[in-house]
Amino acid sequence: MSLPDSASTRIDSSDSMMDRLVLSYLDIRRAIGLSGLVLPLVLGPGGMLLGIEIQENMSSYYHTPLRDVFVGTLCAISIFLFCYRGYDRIENWTANIGAVAAIGIALFPLDYGSDPLIQKSFVGYVHTFSGGVFFTTLAFYSLYHFPRDSKREAESHLFERSAAFRASGLTILLITFAMGGYMVLTPQDWKDWLNGYNFLFWAEWIAVWSFASSWLAKGRIIVTEIGVEVLAYSRKMVLEHGLGIKDKP
Repeated sequence: MSLPDSASTRIDSSDSMMDRLVLSYLDIRRAIGLSGLVLPLVLGPGGMLLGIEIQENMSSYYHTPLRDVFVGTLCAISIFLFCYRGYDRIENWTANIGAVAAIGIALFPLDYGSDPLIQKSFVGYVHTFSGGVFFTTLAFYSLYHFPRDSKREAESHLFERSAAFRASGLTILLITFAMGGYMVLTPQDWKDWLNGYNFLFWAEWIAVWSFASSWLAKGRIIVTEIGVEVLAYSRKMVLEHGLGIKDKP
């Protein structure tokens, strides 16, 4: 029994709408990931090409000619996060909190030439607090939301995907704690030595790329999909040849 033309058209239209919605969410994930991937490159190496020395931290680029790049990228990430909708209220609130934190980083600048922990103004403290919330939110996405969502979306190689997401989340948390320990516990002479190597800038770079990799993987770009396939194949080879375990036919 065939469906009437009108009913068939409605089903086709519904399927097409769902396809567009899926693609739009993938695009948002990719946009967030690409923004995080590009930002450190533009600020660090890109700034050096313009004669701007690498700053002590990414936030200090607000006080350089690359201010618009720094503020604009964070505002874009904020908009993408605000537009992103997950599977439940918790995920939606996580995205909204991340969006507000990104705006806080962008619009409440770090005080010029100051220690991130010791600010001269209320605005500076809002910036520091927003940075901590932002990284924590993104770590929560990698550790909780993305592995869970991969199961709901019936993605292939769940073990490898979940492991990659959790590795990114743990990296973000470890870097965040390391930066906190640096600011709170490190003696001043050690701080001065680490500042000479721009410790906070490189630590933030690692954290930003960690969250970017999670969002790009969740956006299923070709490079990350190849990476997942390589991980899955490597795990299979280890199980079969390293441990003598073979998959059942």
